[in-house]
Amino acid sequence: MRARARSAKVLPGFGIAMGYTLTYLGLMVLLPIAGLVLEASKLSAEQFWITVSSPRALAAYRISFGAAAAAAAINAAMGLLVAWVLVRYRFPGRALLDALVDLPFALPTSVAGITLTALYAGNGLLGRPLAALGLDVAYTALGIVVALTFVGLPFVVRTLQPVLQELDRSVEEAAASLGASRAQSFARVLFPQLLPPLLTGFALAFARGMGEYGSVIFIAGNMPMKTEIAPLLIMTKLEQFEYEAAAAIGVVMLIASFVLLAAINSLQAWTAARRGGGT
Repeated sequence: MRARARSAKVLPGFGIAMGYTLTYLGLMVLLPIAGLVLEASKLSAEQFWITVSSPRALAAYRISFGAAAAAAAINAAMGLLVAWVLVRYRFPGRALLDALVDLPFALPTSVAGITLTALYAGNGLLGRPLAALGLDVAYTALGIVVALTFVGLPFVVRTLQPVLQELDRSVEEAAASLGASRAQSFARVLFPQLLPPLLTGFALAFARGMGEYGSVIFIAGNMPMKTEIAPLLIMTKLEQFEYEAAAAIGVVMLIASFVLLAAINSLQAWTAARRGGGT
């Protein structure tokens, strides 16, 4: 009986499936990370610190993190609007608009970068009128923000959509019956429920933007200390055969990724707790 009880707790084949899972994750995730850390460990502690805190590296961090944060903030605002329109309204072309949201997922990032550069260059369709107003986009930090906004939008929209679909409309109707305006109903009834997934979408978009490379290198201009992102600096170090320095900067980005991953998991747990408490 005890043997049956123990076996009933575990699905058939659990040991084999777990073994394959750990092996796969070890080969595809842990082994590359270990190789990165091992390569960076060839530097002494002083050399490591000098490499990751050099003025060029610090400028690359500021550009990467700053542009990713700005793009994620834009996507948080506009992604909420897009998700709201897709969930709450029915109109011709809605299915096409919904499909277009996923375009950055399917489009190769290099293609996106070339397209955005052609559009926002000084002689481009959008770049020419903007340049006439004194606003340069291509080959500036603003161009990096534009590229990261493009690739990060789906993360916010797809995080918010399920939550919007599950919101109880009767709560809004109750607020309206008590005399609340539409703005008050949104601010006091809906937005508190949307805040956790909105923050999760922001974090996901920020994480994607922080490590983005293909869509940025064409529109950024890649000028050291001005428009050079951290992934490009790593590539530059590799091309100069400075493998340890490239690995050291990669470790910094890896640590930042782990911090973001912990934040995203915490936000997702908070979202689940709030939704569970609401039910």
